[in-house]
Amino acid sequence: MELIVGQQAPAFESKDQHGKTVKLSDFQGKKLIMYFYPKDDTPGCTAQSCNLRDNYESLQKQGFQVIGISSDDEKSHQKFIAKYNLPFNLLADTDQSIHQKYGTWGEKQMFGKKYMGTFRTTFVLDEQGKILEIIKKVDTAEHTKQIVK
Repeated sequence: MELIVGQQAPAFESKDQHGKTVKLSDFQGKKLIMYFYPKDDTPGCTAQSCNLRDNYESLQKQGFQVIGISSDDEKSHQKFIAKYNLPFNLLADTDQSIHQKYGTWGEKQMFGKKYMGTFRTTFVLDEQGKILEIIKKVDTAEHTKQIVK
């Protein structure tokens, strides 16, 4: 099942970098940017995360909360956050359960080799958890501009 704009975002629950449980319902009443990315501390994911970091204050002024989601574990997220001074939480979706609900996990191919991985995708949700936008062709260096165009 593919999610579409206007649809209610699927509920989820996961742990952040501190092992604290985070649920979609925690963001009720706030606009939310949820970005799914393949791997902590890789070039594209670092560019995307740092672009959101550099524009975080502006995003907050516009009423947005930001969370990143990858299949990396809490310890990996802690290192990534510390290394790049990221001001938002990263969720550890090690069993890919959130990825499955959002259609961001599947077969990929690189250098002729097939593997399972994350499709880099950003979901922008309104205050009621409805999907306002789905960005599948992410410009990692200018991601904030894609979100608030």
